[in-house]
Order: sequence, then C-alpha cells, then structure tokens
Amino acid sequence: MEKSNIGLIGLGVMGSNLSRNIASKKFHISVYNRTTEVTDEFIKEHGNEYIHPAKTLEEFVDQLEVPRKIIILVKAGKAVDAVIEKLMPLLEKGDVVIDCGNSNFNNTLRRFDALKEKGLQFIGCGVSGGEEGALHGPSLMPGGTLEAWNTIKNIFESIAARDFSGGPCVTYIGDNAAGHYVKMVHNGIEYGVMQIMAEGYDILKNVYKLDPPKLSEIFKKYNDGKLKSYLFEISIEVLARKDEFEDGYLIDYILDRAAQKGTGKWTAIDALKQGEAIPTITEAVFARFISSHKDLRTNLSKKYQKEKIKTDMDLDTFVSTLEDALYAAMLSSYAQGYHLIREAAKENKWDIDIAEVSRIWEGGCIIRADILNVLHKAFEKANKDTHLFEIPELAKDLQRTIPLLRKTVTLGVQNGIPVSGLSTALSYFDAITSKQVPANFIQGLRDYFGAHTYKRTDKEGAFHTDWNI
Repeated sequence: MEKSNIGLIGLGVMGSNLSRNIASKKFHISVYNRTTEVTDEFIKEHGNEYIHPAKTLEEFVDQLEVPRKIIILVKAGKAVDAVIEKLMPLLEKGDVVIDCGNSNFNNTLRRFDALKEKGLQFIGCGVSGGEEGALHGPSLMPGGTLEAWNTIKNIFESIAARDFSGGPCVTYIGDNAAGHYVKMVHNGIEYGVMQIMAEGYDILKNVYKLDPPKLSEIFKKYNDGKLKSYLFEISIEVLARKDEFEDGYLIDYILDRAAQKGTGKWTAIDALKQGEAIPTITEAVFARFISSHKDLRTNLSKKYQKEKIKTDMDLDTFVSTLEDALYAAMLSSYAQGYHLIREAAKENKWDIDIAEVSRIWEGGCIIRADILNVLHKAFEKANKDTHLFEIPELAKDLQRTIPLLRKTVTLGVQNGIPVSGLSTALSYFDAITSKQVPANFIQGLRDYFGAHTYKRTDKEGAFHTDWNI
C-alpha cells in the first residue's frame, strides 16, 4: 500500500469532515478511532481510494510516510494528553503531531515543550468554521515551529477556505501556542459580536414589538450592507424559521439560556492576567452566565416591573441607527481582541501579523465578514503596533457611527433592556480615546487608605501625602 501523506485520530463530526476534506484534495490519509466500530461506519459511508483505515495505533503509524504528520481531533483536555501519551513510543525524531482541537493555549505550550524534549514537533492549530467548514474549507490558525509548518503547508493550504482574493485562509501564526491563542481570541470576538447582535434584536423585538419575520427582514437588510457576514447571514434563517411542533416561529420557543465551551472565558481570564481591557468580550461571557439563572431571573422579573418609555424615533430611523451602532460596536469588539493578541505576542515573543490574521478570517471562520477585508488591507499599510482606532479609514467611520451607538445604548437603558455588549463597546471607545480619565481620583484614594503612592504630572518619582495633617 502507498504510504499516507497524513493521518488523523478522532472520527467525530469534525474529524470525519476534515478527513473527507483532505481526501477530496487527493491526499492519502490514514484514519484511526479508539472505537473500531466508528472507523468501520465512517469507511462504509465515506470510504474511497484516498482514505485508509487502521484498527490499531501501531498499524496507523506504520501507514504514514516519514516524517509522520498526525492530526489529533478529540475532546480538548485530558483526551489529547492520553492520545499523545500512547503515540509517543511509536513516533520517531522529526514526526509532527497536530492538535486541531479547541485546546487551551497553556496546554499547547506545555505539550510543545514536552514533545520538543523527545525530538518531536508539535503544532497547535486553531480550526474555525464548524462541521461545514471542516468539510468544505475552514480557517486554519497553526502555531509551532516554522519547520513543522512547512511539512504540512501544502496540505493545509489545499483544504483551507478561500479569502476575498482566492488565497488560502491559513497562515503560519507564530511559535509554539500562537495558533491556539489567536483561535481563542477569535472565539472571544465571536462572543462579543453575537452579544451585540442579540442586544440589537432585543431592542427591536421589545421596544418596537416586531415579530420574527420582520426581524429577519431587517437582519437581511443589514447583511446586504456593511454588516455583511456569516453571523448576520445565518441570523436571517434563525429568525425566519417556523416551529415544527407549535404554531409560530422557532426563535420564540428557544430557551433564553446560552451555553458555552469555555474559549470566551479563557480569553477574558488571559486578558486579566495580561492587564488588558476587553470589556465587550468579557461582558458577553458574563451575559451568558446571567442567562443560565433562568429561575432567578423569572422570579426577580415579577418583583421589578420595568416601565417602558416610548421612543421618539420611528422604526425606519432606528433601523438605520442600529445598523451604524452595530457596526461601531463590532469594530470596538475587534479592536479589543486585536489589541489583546498584539500584547500577548509581545509577552510571548510571537511574531504575529495582524493583517494576515484578518485575511485568514475572511473565509471559513464563524466571524468571517466584509469588514475583515477592510481590516486586512488597512493593517497591511499600518505599523504593526497600530491600534485599530488609529486607522484613518476606520476613524472616519467611527466618528460618524459612535454617536448612533450612543443613541442606541441610551434607548436600551431607558427601556430597561440589558445592553452590556453595546454599552461596553461604547465605554471602551470613550475610555481609550480620552486623554484624561479619572484614575487620578482612584490613586488619591489608594494613597489615602493604603499609602500606595502616586505619580505627579509635573515631577518625576513616586509621592505620598500625609492626609491626616
């Protein structure tokens, strides 16, 4: 038998679809699953001349050309470590292990170092696009050594989604855990954008009393303009879908309790460790936490009736206002995520190209949107330390749209609608663009109760005041 170009362990939905994607590009791939019946069923349904099943890990490893390239797609956490532990005795110096799961970047750092000690290469590769992306073309974010990347480059470029110019939505992100870090922040931005969208939906539904078909129509209008993106595209169908069990629309029967898999929380935690502000992403995580307390929310809603204030803005005017507000808030969410990536790159000595990150997010991934092409082109021309708000083209847009975001937040607050995503997007913009913030007041208080000292605007050094005199 001809040796396989690459192998994959874990034939769940993502693993199965990624294997089929690789085989469709005429690469020979060996597949292995801990449960043999799963492998047999996969081959029965999707087997072809390019897919080679293995019943044992030894057989699987033996089928691969050297240096061996092995994708692991199992549940993040202990399962990844278990697979690596079983693989280690079977591999040789120079072989490449690729974790394509949603692993915490700290685990990727640990695994990278552990395999390096054994003479093995480890790649932590973020994969975005869900099961459809895995099959038809995901956005791929590999991190590891450049040498390891070069061994898989031709395969990964072939299976990736395409950007707006037809290029592959994959690039070498940086050393060790850089790929999984960028994927983590991608998911954090995704949390922020979805929360912003949900709050816009909430205002339209509860202030303007719109039904799902009308809401779907408005979101379609947004998707036809500058908000064009995968998330707005699928929201049209989510809002328009009729329920299969009851009269009416499915959206009205979905329980308002949002789940999560942890990547948004990881982003917020690392931002705190880095000492960086990503309030919209963090508030999106908090909003999901609050949503989980359905019984408490229901009980408290009976005690605190919210008086609705009639808005002076007619529907057509607000629909236009909200479009610009969502645009400004989304830019703020991206700005926060990009700034975190840049600061983490400095801390970890990763040479991450933000323009390239924007480019590979143009296709395949969940947050793919027209705005990413604008960011891609803008960051190509900008200094690598440029904040998103410093880009001239975007600054012009923000100067026009921020006042409309302010109006939208005001409308939500006046009507008792929680707008934590929209309001933190606005607050972040207001704070990061303010020459003077009230931190001087905080430093005065800290020095009073704890003698923490403060710095002055007119003299060098640290100062302490004896406030009791």
